[in-house]
Amino acid sequence: MIIQALAFYLFAFVAVAAGVLVIASRNPVHSVLFLILAFFNAAGLFVLMGAEFLAMILVIVYVGAVAVLFLFVVMMLDINFVELRSGFAQYLPVGALIGLILLAELLVVGSGWVVLPQAESVAAAPIPPLDQLTNTEAIGRLIYTKYIYLFQAAGLVLLVAMVGAIVLTLRSRAGVRKQRIGDQVARRPEDAIEVVKVTTGSGI
Repeated sequence: MIIQALAFYLFAFVAVAAGVLVIASRNPVHSVLFLILAFFNAAGLFVLMGAEFLAMILVIVYVGAVAVLFLFVVMMLDINFVELRSGFAQYLPVGALIGLILLAELLVVGSGWVVLPQAESVAAAPIPPLDQLTNTEAIGRLIYTKYIYLFQAAGLVLLVAMVGAIVLTLRSRAGVRKQRIGDQVARRPEDAIEVVKVTTGSGI
């Protein structure tokens, strides 16, 4: 138990410190590297909780794909971060208000067990014995039964975010040839084919 407690405090401290450094670092490349460090420590916390599947998904998906993609985008694109931070003071009051609201919500959720001790047993799903159900199967049953509507709503939110990112970054440039499906479908053979009658020996 002492080793588990020490591992928990180590992973938790490094994860929180890395999260703070993500938003405190001036260099965006360093921010992405601290984000990867936070992901690894969060995966260690999942392993301590017995959720090995979530730990592997966190490392493979977020560290192996998302964080590395962020790093490549930051390093390869010529982004003027000074220009991006120019309007920081303008939106600071709104951001501080949203941060206070989120902090209040986290405090309410974290201190709920003190006000209502039986809330934990009501909200949490029963955990089956490890010898009867694997970790992956338990997560799948929980997501696709009790939280199916929230899971589908999260998928729709990500879909809208992806479409919005594509629309915001799409730039129209003059002189670029694009595929027009309607023109291709409406095209007639007479518009593309010309039949020429050539007499023998005269050539084209």
